[in-house]
Amino acid sequence: MFGYRVPAPDEAMLISGGRRGLGGAPFRVVTGHGKFVLPIFRKTRFLSLAMSEAEVVEKCVTRQGIALTVRAVIAFKVGNDTESIVNAGQRFLSDQDQMSVLTGRIFAGHLRSIIGSMTVEEIVTERQKLAAEVLDTSKAEMAKIGLIVDSLQIQSIDDGNTGYIDAMSAPHKAAIQRQAQIAQAQATQASTQAQQEAQRNQAEYARQTAVVQAEYKAEVDRAQAAAAQAGPLAQAHAEQEVLAARTELAERAAELRQQQLVAEVVKPAEADAERIRVMAIAEAERMKIQAAAAASYDRVALDRMLIDQLPQIVKEAAGGLKGANVNVLNGADGLGEIAAGLVGQGLTILDSVRRNLGTPDGDAKKSGGEREIQRYLGAASSPVDGRDGGDDGPVDIR
Repeated sequence: MFGYRVPAPDEAMLISGGRRGLGGAPFRVVTGHGKFVLPIFRKTRFLSLAMSEAEVVEKCVTRQGIALTVRAVIAFKVGNDTESIVNAGQRFLSDQDQMSVLTGRIFAGHLRSIIGSMTVEEIVTERQKLAAEVLDTSKAEMAKIGLIVDSLQIQSIDDGNTGYIDAMSAPHKAAIQRQAQIAQAQATQASTQAQQEAQRNQAEYARQTAVVQAEYKAEVDRAQAAAAQAGPLAQAHAEQEVLAARTELAERAAELRQQQLVAEVVKPAEADAERIRVMAIAEAERMKIQAAAAASYDRVALDRMLIDQLPQIVKEAAGGLKGANVNVLNGADGLGEIAAGLVGQGLTILDSVRRNLGTPDGDAKKSGGEREIQRYLGAASSPVDGRDGGDDGPVDIR
């Protein structure tokens, strides 16, 4: 826009021709923003606020009277406040390069003054102290002209050809050389010791290697000897294991055979015995039931049954005499006696059965069964084979 002016970020805009600025300054200061300036009636100038540099090379004399050439660099700029801008603008606005020249001269004077109060040793060893004193003494003077110093660096100090600084450093150089020699000797000694230690380690390693090899060879020899003996021992051990296995197998076979016998012989025999016992009990129960039934209705039926069984009993008893070598001396009478004895055995059996069934022995009235038995006895006592009882000749029964 026509008449609107804006300063750069590192500039201060100075407007003259109107009302005065702060503190009666002949111009107004504008920074950081624009301003409308009437053309013709107002005049605008710009003052740099950027960093500047001044170099100082000054020959100074120390308190000892030794001349030193000191080289220093000063970094400075115009202060950011309005007062500093006004002071610098009034002095350097028309020729801003003069700021570096004037700053160099100011610092050269303060540098000579301060170095004159110090010794060469202090200047060389305490450069930071020298810079701080120069800054402190020049701060007020620089503020008057609107400048501030950011840093001061002493770059070099030279004594020319006097050799004072070199002589001053000679003891230190000697000490450093001596320390270097000592360090070198220590390093050499350490290296020698390291080499000797390495040689000892190598010798120890060789010795240990020889020992290990010897132990390894001895172990190999023992292993080979053990392997040579291991054949027969292993075979005997194997035969022992085979024998143990066979014994165990035989024991298991015996156990299996025992189980098989129990399953095939003992169990069936026990089953048969149990069957016979059960059948006998059942038969006895059947007989008891039949006997009870006969006693309940008529004893005649029981006697009839006994009579029916008596011939079979006598027959079985006579069968026992078959094939027996018996001599009957009294002929038919002896044979009759034998028959009577057989029938008597049948009666004894009959009497036992009766008692078991509850028939009293002293019953005066004989049953029809008993009469049949008496007739059977009479028949048994009759002559045998047409012979009467008067024949006493011997009779053989084979």
